[in-house]
Amino acid sequence: MHKICLTLPTNRACAATISAIGEEAGYAAWHFDVEVHLLILDSADPQTYAAHAEVVEEAPESPNVIVHHLDEARQRDFLRAVIDRAGVGKPDLLLDLMLPNTVSYGACTNRAFLIAAALGCASIHRRDSDSAYQTHEGEPVFPIHHELTSLGKRAGDAASGVSETALDPAHADKTVVLAGGSFVGELSVDIGEIQRIDREAYHDIVGLWAPPEWSEQQKRALVAESFTGAGTDPFVRDHSTLTIVDPMRIDMCNIGFHHQVYERVPLPPATDTIGSDYFLMHLVHDAALPGVLHNRHIVNFYTPERRTDSGFVAYQLRLTKFFLSMLHFNFVYARMATNGDALLDAEGHVRPDSIAELARESARLDHAENVRRLHSLDRSYRRLGGRYAAFADTLAERGPRLLDEAQADIEDFALLIEAWAALIHASKATSVHEPHR
Repeated sequence: MHKICLTLPTNRACAATISAIGEEAGYAAWHFDVEVHLLILDSADPQTYAAHAEVVEEAPESPNVIVHHLDEARQRDFLRAVIDRAGVGKPDLLLDLMLPNTVSYGACTNRAFLIAAALGCASIHRRDSDSAYQTHEGEPVFPIHHELTSLGKRAGDAASGVSETALDPAHADKTVVLAGGSFVGELSVDIGEIQRIDREAYHDIVGLWAPPEWSEQQKRALVAESFTGAGTDPFVRDHSTLTIVDPMRIDMCNIGFHHQVYERVPLPPATDTIGSDYFLMHLVHDAALPGVLHNRHIVNFYTPERRTDSGFVAYQLRLTKFFLSMLHFNFVYARMATNGDALLDAEGHVRPDSIAELARESARLDHAENVRRLHSLDRSYRRLGGRYAAFADTLAERGPRLLDEAQADIEDFALLIEAWAALIHASKATSVHEPHR
């Protein structure tokens, strides 16, 4: 029996999701020879945290399921102990990168990675608080079924557990390090209103995450499939493919990673940036590491907060920072794709130094491309009118600072990669629950 970590990061009320993920943990422990550590990283306000704690307390006990419900104070306590033990430079900055005072999709998952290492887990399985499970014949459809069927196995051996294989035999001796599905329901990024108001403005905005040298035809193809997941068709029967998984076919609400990946390279810790937690998907793909693509898609839905005035502005800023981050990530992704096997060491493991070097190189790119992105966003938002035009005024005021933040974010990522091995090593010697002073 080995340990796995099923994790749910949240900063909002999600009692129903906590109950449902508890059922998935029980399913995993019942159907597989694993000890499941259900890790709830809870950044919600005290009242919401208390409601979540009540759900955890009242949940039926499941054999071989251990629940860890950690508020930010306990997470910070653990992180300080790890950083102190690691003896890395810039400890205060690293603590801020691991637990910032604002939203960071990468940072919350990085905390889960370190805690999974501390718990001795062989893999991590991430879900989101604004998603739910599909049902089939009255039963929930849990993605962890496919994740535990294949993760950690030699690819040649994993072939017997999938519906089909689309993997070059040259990769048969590599470890399956990723298993993922997508989502059904609403767009993963809340921009459907833009599409309804003005399809050309939608194209211009979404197309900003493409490399600028792409043709108009390539950009339109990207826009057509962006943020749509697996569409709306419900689950009918299982299908899984052993392959080099296309990052466009999976989502971070529905993914499992083997420790060989996340113990070597973290996620970008950028704050207020949509998509900052998707980096490892690209790394696994470009390094030609085997994965499994399955169809147990999760249901995506929107929370009411996004519809408020403050929620709207915050969300559009996160979307803007996503587009600006692509100056750096498109460069890194292109170089990773070119480097291929050079991203791996002699044992077939990812080389963190190669990724840090690419991140540092991308930080030196000229800002002109991002200046053009901001000008394009300004035109599109003003064309949309209403609250979008009002947001354009906010963007005009904050634009220069956002350019600097995008560069600082990639520099912080490089710094974190360089410290990551020491942090992982220190985590394995640190208790998650004991007080640290």
